[in-house]
Amino acid sequence: MGFERIWHKSYPEGVPAEIDVERITLPEALSRSALSYPEVEALIYMGKRMTYRELNALVNRFARALQSLGVRKGDKVAMLLPNIPQAVIANYAAFRIGAVAAMNNPLYTERELAYQLNDQDAEVLVTLDLLIPRIQKIKPQTRIRTVIACHINDYLPFPVKQLFPHLKKEMYRRLTPGDGLHEFLPLIGTCSDAPLPNEVGWEDLGALLYTGGTTGVTKGVMLTQANLSTNMQQLRSWMPEFENGKERLLAIFPFFHSAGFTGLQNLGLYSASTLILVPRPDPNIIIDQIRRFKPTFVPGVPTIFVGLLNNPRFRRLNLRFIKHFIAGAAPLSMQTVQDLNEMTGAVIANIYGLTETSPMATATPPSGKQKADTVGLPLPNTDLKIVDVETGTREMPLGEPGEICFKGPQVMQGYYKKPEETAAVLKDGWLYTGGIGVLDEDGFLTIVDRKKDMIIASGYNIYPKEIDEVLFEHPKVLEACTIGIPDEYRGETVKAFVVRKPGETLEAEEVIRFCKERLAAYKVPKSIEFLEELPKSAVGKVLRRELKEREIKARAGR
Repeated sequence: MGFERIWHKSYPEGVPAEIDVERITLPEALSRSALSYPEVEALIYMGKRMTYRELNALVNRFARALQSLGVRKGDKVAMLLPNIPQAVIANYAAFRIGAVAAMNNPLYTERELAYQLNDQDAEVLVTLDLLIPRIQKIKPQTRIRTVIACHINDYLPFPVKQLFPHLKKEMYRRLTPGDGLHEFLPLIGTCSDAPLPNEVGWEDLGALLYTGGTTGVTKGVMLTQANLSTNMQQLRSWMPEFENGKERLLAIFPFFHSAGFTGLQNLGLYSASTLILVPRPDPNIIIDQIRRFKPTFVPGVPTIFVGLLNNPRFRRLNLRFIKHFIAGAAPLSMQTVQDLNEMTGAVIANIYGLTETSPMATATPPSGKQKADTVGLPLPNTDLKIVDVETGTREMPLGEPGEICFKGPQVMQGYYKKPEETAAVLKDGWLYTGGIGVLDEDGFLTIVDRKKDMIIASGYNIYPKEIDEVLFEHPKVLEACTIGIPDEYRGETVKAFVVRKPGETLEAEEVIRFCKERLAAYKVPKSIEFLEELPKSAVGKVLRRELKEREIKARAGR
């Protein structure tokens, strides 16, 4: 790219401003890891271990199985799976034959799934046996003609009830194949594991990863092999201490989410690391996996780390084997950073990006200069500018908030079958993110808020995230989320939803008084509502939109 930016002066030693991207596709990277590190463990699934040699052979088998079902280069293969071995096998088998991995969230409702499967133009679905009843209900509404069922216990080294104690026995019994329904293990059992040529090209579409639908229906983000491979290489270059064939990554982020897809699955297989699969992000399961398998890199969203730090079992662990905690979706609070650092001495890095950036765009430096409450610096080969919110044409001076825009090889090709939505965010190669941020004199980016979440009260711009951070400082507050609600006098006013720490008593007046001491008067919440828990996405990100919708419905019912 050949440019110099202010953030390059803050890069730590050993991290280049620009990397020479290796033009290697994802299935080629797996082939190389299997050749160079055949006996290194690729996957650990609740104690079941699978080497790179074994994983590559299973990918070849499933690739042939997909071909036998009529899947060809460019076809979309829908995936509806948690973090189990079959998810990795299916994704890389699709890549190997040039097909597109179209990701779906297993927590979606039937309506949401039907819409998304149709949007993907997929005819083949790889899913979990437990979800088959739901799929059979919506199958007539979709293009799906073939369903491949993966049993949760296909590779589980103990009875499935230990992992999902509330399941009824009939929910995980063996299925009766037929009418387009196949079982994963019998299907691949008839296929050869001999090497297959990797048919996908560097510029070919690799995956459809879906946005969260914060502005309506979800949108399929088109990411090429080049986007995905480059982005994992950008992240890999950011961590000079990362050793091929030696790292262990705790796969908490689900692979259907961009952070898990690129930052865990793809980075892990490219670097011949061991992926410790977490199929259900329960704190006790996470703690057990950390204790047993000693991951060197532990990613998560702030709510996961807060939950772990409030668990006495986690506090008792010796965690000095952890090199890096990586926070995505939202920055960690300073208190959380300090607590994790005191326990481990590890680097705690915030990473920021969007599905549209594959998803990594900025990260906290692994060494050298670091700044609290920032999401770090743009990754190598990434350009960044802050523009005015109103027109998006005027670049803002350092220190002033505006819309965050990125340009780089990890930026998506567009939204699948949505040219108008694509044109609204991709302009002259720049991705207009809708996020509000501030860039300082050293090139560190601070996220102020989302443009759509901004509250305008009496003409003042109020960013909910700033209020959330103040609420997190209260010693009795476990979680908090702020929204704007209609107000006849101010236009909008501020309401906060608060979750108390276990065993604590806390009243609204105390919260408001705490905020008055730390915020300008126009930013102080006018009402507080206490909840047992906040609504969260599949990766644990607090759903501010859902709280707003809940508030609107409550007001309409009055």
